[in-house]
Amino acid sequence: MEKKRIIELRGKAQQLRPTVQVGKDGMTPAIIDELSKQLKKNKLVKVKLLSSFEADRYESAERLANVSSSVLVEVRGKTVVLARD
Repeated sequence: MEKKRIIELRGKAQQLRPTVQVGKDGMTPAIIDELSKQLKKNKLVKVKLLSSFEADRYESAERLANVSSSVLVEVRGKTVVLARD
């Protein structure tokens, strides 16, 4: 994805609320399924990594992007923004 498009998506993501939350159970098939559904419908999704989630947030964000066939737009704190064309 082009850098200009990623910057545009970051701006749009600021107005979104996290719609998927990953907790202590990690990335379960149910969470991945829900994420895929939301990406298919909305094209841009914010994921909140709860404080009980103990894995590395950057590795987890990359893994979420790979599993959901999306692009990692941003990791800010414990929030991950993913997009799909």
